[in-house]
Amino acid sequence: MLGATMPTPMYALYQRELGFSPVVQTVVFAVYALGVLAALLLAGRWSDQLGRRPMLLAGVAFSLVSSLVFLLAGPVWVLLVGRLLSGVSAGIFAGAATAAVIEAAPESWRDRGPAVATAANIGGLGLGTALAGVAVEYLPAPLHLSFAVHAVVVALCGLLVLAAPETVRDRPAHPSLRPQTVEVPPAVRAVFALAATAGFAGFAVLGLFTALSPRIVSEIIGIPNHAVAGVMSFVLLGASVVAQLLVRHAGTDRVLDAGCVLLVAGVGLVALSVARASMTELLAGAVIAGAGQGMTFSKGLAAVNSRVDVARRAGTTSSYFLVLYVAISLPVVGLGAASQAWGLRTAGIAFCGLVALLAVIALSALLVLQRREARPPATP
Repeated sequence: MLGATMPTPMYALYQRELGFSPVVQTVVFAVYALGVLAALLLAGRWSDQLGRRPMLLAGVAFSLVSSLVFLLAGPVWVLLVGRLLSGVSAGIFAGAATAAVIEAAPESWRDRGPAVATAANIGGLGLGTALAGVAVEYLPAPLHLSFAVHAVVVALCGLLVLAAPETVRDRPAHPSLRPQTVEVPPAVRAVFALAATAGFAGFAVLGLFTALSPRIVSEIIGIPNHAVAGVMSFVLLGASVVAQLLVRHAGTDRVLDAGCVLLVAGVGLVALSVARASMTELLAGAVIAGAGQGMTFSKGLAAVNSRVDVARRAGTTSSYFLVLYVAISLPVVGLGAASQAWGLRTAGIAFCGLVALLAVIALSALLVLQRREARPPATP
């Protein structure tokens, strides 16, 4: 997962070297989401059919090739290929590695397995931007060293996967490699729409930070330091991980509502930081919005899954992730186009306002739905 966000502090260097526009920069970022979705929807069920280890090795291979592509990066299309491969790798790991961690955990750690998987997935994304930012700012070969080191580490991880035991014991003799179905059963459409709206708002903020926080830090706040730019995404994603771990045993509805409130407060601070060129407010906004993103993501999924039949849960979960990865990509491309037309400051403030509006709409409708569900059934 580290490799998925390593390019974040490098976008300004790529833009300067290759001469592409802010819109192209956001497209390069957004292609990653297409790779994730392709892996989740096309190969989401394959680790159950083929085993965790073959899919983990496939994820390692895609990640390794992605780093090698970035080492050779020249034209924009090469960056697009590298990002797409990185997304495919992340999508494979999101499913197969999460399941493998939970299944391989010793009995005494069985309850902590999901928390460890969450920390590894999202924490890895955060560390990728932070470590790459430090390397770009303070070490030689800013566009190559991080990917060279990552390629070596990924290759070593591949050897560890080869040595690890397979955790899927009962595999079918004739595996089915059909794509994962996408569906939203009628009984859960109301809560799905609201939870997905809240999740959309949270992932749009995640897209803002991982795609454009370096430009905000350098162009608006006036700190041309790649390490600082890399830390911004780390702060947001770190807050997301911590929030998810802290509330994992708390009530779903209450945490989902609180997450919407935190999103509104967080993006409000981000908008204020953009308007006033304040690093303090940007950091505070990253922490608060990150916590809100983590809470709306995890508890939004929990709210949907608690209301859907087990037999249809996989398809509904896939639909939920489809919405989220659209949220992390398309709005940011729109923001890139808006920043080219109106300037980054105006576009950034407008973007934060739209995200806050989405979160308020989701919260208002969730409160109505929760109140309706809490009413005792009418007696005949």
